[in-house]
This record gives sequence, structure tokens and C-alpha cells, in this order.
Amino acid sequence: MEIVLGLKYIAVALLIGLGALGTAIGFGTLGGKFLESAARQPELAPQLQVKMFIVAGLIDAIAMIGVGIAMVLLFVM
Repeated sequence: MEIVLGLKYIAVALLIGLGALGTAIGFGTLGGKFLESAARQPELAPQLQVKMFIVAGLIDAIAMIGVGIAMVLLFVM
């Protein structure tokens, strides 16, 4: 039983850790591409900013779903 419990803790840690890593990489790429596109066409910066924040919310939602699944694994099962 201890092995199953230990593996569950490892699974939760990997789920949260890799979700955070993926989110950080996604935000870094998103911010870099936004700055590149705003530097190339400054007149489109407000439109691009709105789209950037929408995508940022979706990227963050993926991480929060992963945290939710991890909490279910940790406390319910």
C-alpha cells in the first residue's frame, strides 16, 4: 500500500510540475512573439494585445485544469 501511495504523490508532483513548466514556456513564447509583432507593426499592437490576453487565459486554464486533476488524485482517490 505504501508503494501505491508513494507513486500517487509522484504522479501529483509530476502533473503540477510539468503543467507549470509548460505554462511558463507558453507564456515566454507568447510574450516574445507579441513583442516581435508589436515592434514590426506598432499600429496593430492594441488588437494583438487583446488576442494575447485571451490566449494567456487559455494557457493558464490548462495549468489550472492540471492542478484540479492533481488535487482529485491526491485527496479523493
